[in-house]
Amino acid sequence: MKLLPLDCPELIELAANWLGQDDNYKWLDFGNGVQSPTPISIKVMTQRDLHVLRAFTPNGSDLPIGVVGLSNVDRRFKTASSMWAVLGRKRYGGYAPRAASKLLTLGFTELGLESVGAWTVEINVPARRGLERLGFQFIGRQRRCHWIDGRPYDRLLYDLLATEHRELPDA
Repeated sequence: MKLLPLDCPELIELAANWLGQDDNYKWLDFGNGVQSPTPISIKVMTQRDLHVLRAFTPNGSDLPIGVVGLSNVDRRFKTASSMWAVLGRKRYGGYAPRAASKLLTLGFTELGLESVGAWTVEINVPARRGLERLGFQFIGRQRRCHWIDGRPYDRLLYDLLATEHRELPDA
């Protein structure tokens, strides 16, 4: 598995297409009501230290199959308030947690982060299981703040410290 910087128009466009799919964007929030960023906004995100975005590939291939990100990276306080992953090619199930694990390793080792936060919508059971598999600890609930199809849902809040992170095997 490889993590690839989103440094070319083709990867940026691919990531925007994946993030624009209803079964993906309904779980996301990029701030100010944006759930599905455009290629231009993704390009801007890649140019700011606030975000670390990577496409990921399956083992032994250069084919991008998803995108992972750390958002709201604060190097002064050594935190990222949000870690997220989207599997763009659904037939590669199981790769998103491993890609997230590799991105966490990058954040903790190369960026020197001490803490990474994450959240998921209460009804997104696969995401909850993925966060727990990565070692994230449940720290609270933000009530009725995420809307899907006109219904409010709670967000479940998690965090992970650098000392708690163990990279998942590449399988």
